Amino acid sequence: MARQRNIKSSIIKTPSPFFTFLPVSPFTSLLNKFPYLRIHRPYSSSRPRSYLFVFFLLILLSLLGLSLLRLVSISQNPSPSFLTLLSPPPSHPPFASPSSKNHEPVVLSRSATMPLPAHPVSGNATAEEAEFWAQPDGEGYRPCLDFTIQYRKASAKISKEKQKFLVVVVLGGLNQQKIQIVDAVVIARILEAALVVPVLAVDQIWQDESEFSEIFDLNRGGVLILAGMYSKLSKNLPLDLQKLRCKVAFHALRFVSPIQELGDKFARRLWIKGPYIALHLRLEKDVWVRSGCLTGLGPEHDDIIRKIRESQPQLLTDRLNMTSTQRRLAGLCPLNALQVARLIKALGAPRTAQVYRAGGEPFGGAQALKGLVEEFPNVVTKEMLAREGELSSYINRSSAMAALDYIVSLSSDVFLPSHGGNMGSAMQGHRAYVGHRKFVKPNHRGMVGLLEDTSISEAEFNSIMKKMHRRHQGQPVNRTNKRSSNDVTTYPVPECMCRHGIRSLLRS
Repeated sequence: MARQRNIKSSIIKTPSPFFTFLPVSPFTSLLNKFPYLRIHRPYSSSRPRSYLFVFFLLILLSLLGLSLLRLVSISQNPSPSFLTLLSPPPSHPPFASPSSKNHEPVVLSRSATMPLPAHPVSGNATAEEAEFWAQPDGEGYRPCLDFTIQYRKASAKISKEKQKFLVVVVLGGLNQQKIQIVDAVVIARILEAALVVPVLAVDQIWQDESEFSEIFDLNRGGVLILAGMYSKLSKNLPLDLQKLRCKVAFHALRFVSPIQELGDKFARRLWIKGPYIALHLRLEKDVWVRSGCLTGLGPEHDDIIRKIRESQPQLLTDRLNMTSTQRRLAGLCPLNALQVARLIKALGAPRTAQVYRAGGEPFGGAQALKGLVEEFPNVVTKEMLAREGELSSYINRSSAMAALDYIVSLSSDVFLPSHGGNMGSAMQGHRAYVGHRKFVKPNHRGMVGLLEDTSISEAEFNSIMKKMHRRHQGQPVNRTNKRSSNDVTTYPVPECMCRHGIRSLLRS
């Protein structure tokens, strides 16, 4: 049973120590009135009743704590630790980030989380290397978060009244938590709730007991709180709510200063030496267990994964009737280190390229990474970039470590995930929003046969890989032309990015 933790928050300004609390049953019935909301309860074989008791006791204590906060003098005017998500913050002076082939700057407000600028292509690079490091054409798309006048008026009223709040218990890894928080804010807006306080649950895989305030920083005003259930919003919301999603994901939800500053240090230590690639390699033990795929490390390692999978069948995600071979041929398996190395080499990455490896400890250790390190010897991790004592506060803190990976990866000149997932989706959307930074999305299904075909020459393989991925390197993709299940925070065009003007973002 996951151990619940106390909610830590700083002083909250509120006109009254009393709040309207929406219990689970009325909350669920209220959500059913809105077509945008679908509720999914997490898998549980036999959740003990004591869990529910502890959970509701936690909420009651939280309510008492929020009420007592009113008794504390607010004349000290401390910096709030939560964000006003429903009314627009003051405008900030713009700043620019170089982007795309037309060399027009991407202008954003200072509230947006921005990477270091992409490196210009070196004059000493070969034509193949220049093509690899070149950024995609952003086609003139810029962030645009203009909200309608009706939405603004309603938001001002909700923000002023502050009569409802929600409590959200977010589960999973860092990027899954971010998705749930974004959904929580939108649900709160739909239900006209002004306040939100997230609680991070201990995940059975991540085993991280971090507090929300130790990872994220919602520091622009207001509070939101969501209840202990999975919530899944429709991906096709009214335009104002789609823009709200982007506002939360790319502006409001930030990492706390110590984590952001350390991640920035790591990124600069790479950046100052030249361009670098960030690879999110999903080679951890739990990934192999959940994916139902073979590790490629031999029978001994595959047998370890098989035994775990058989003892915990609930960990296997989706398509339970498929064999490991069928999964591989369908493109559902992670690329291993050697396959990733072959792909980026085929796309033109020089052997001397700096490669940042994001992700947890690979199952199989050095053996699992051998194919990548032999081809690209300049592979580094956050542990290698850190100086003495810099990571001591984050040992065994998987969410904080994932946050550092996210920050360094965002500033990379090229990013490539070895497997689909929340990190890849979050990085795809964020890199698009800040100027369509290069994001290589591997065509797993198309690559499988070619990776296993020993009759193809290296030159032919490289040529096929370039053609296969030419339109999958971070160019603008219209979300409405894709599957309706795609999230606007992964495909921000056209709801959150427009081809005309930049005034909208500065106002919103």
